[in-house]
Amino acid sequence: MSTTSFPLAPTELEWKLPPRGRIAMFALIAAEAAIFTIFVVAYLFYIGKSLSGPMPSEVLSPPFLYTVCLLSSSLTIHFAARSLRVGNVRSFGAWWLSTISLGAIFLYGTASEWHRLIYKDGLTITTNLFGTTYYSLVGLHGFHVVVGLLAMTTVMVFTIVGAMKQEHAERIDVLSLYWHFVDGVWIVVFTIVYVIGR
Repeated sequence: MSTTSFPLAPTELEWKLPPRGRIAMFALIAAEAAIFTIFVVAYLFYIGKSLSGPMPSEVLSPPFLYTVCLLSSSLTIHFAARSLRVGNVRSFGAWWLSTISLGAIFLYGTASEWHRLIYKDGLTITTNLFGTTYYSLVGLHGFHVVVGLLAMTTVMVFTIVGAMKQEHAERIDVLSLYWHFVDGVWIVVFTIVYVIGR
């Protein structure tokens, strides 16, 4: 019995480095996740340890509407990025503006809540441990929302003046990763502050 051998054709595996912007964003997200973890642990550690009021159950109410707005913005930014990848700049602009609007509504909700807590309920960052950890954690998230909105507004200006092109889709994908991170962090913050912490 004879065996026939067939020469194997060499297969060339082409390996490309991932885009630098994407690697940088993942590194930034990892660093920011570590910072948020520290703030979340501090919040959980100090729950119920305030010696004076007000307490979370007395002044906090879950911002469901604003949460829906923020989480919906992950969907709109996804559609925006997809539109630009196929070269539909007009659709990209509409979805991008929707994302900015939803993020701004969320930020307004946070500002309204802080105004009520400070001026009506008397809770400031120096009132008690709850105030310190609450404003630190929610404020850190709010800061990231502001940074994201500023970046997206800059992109919107480029879109309005006609400078946004299909070849910028990779950069938009990188920026959308940041926004998805901000939305994902809010799910954790919302759960810790408004569900577990009450």
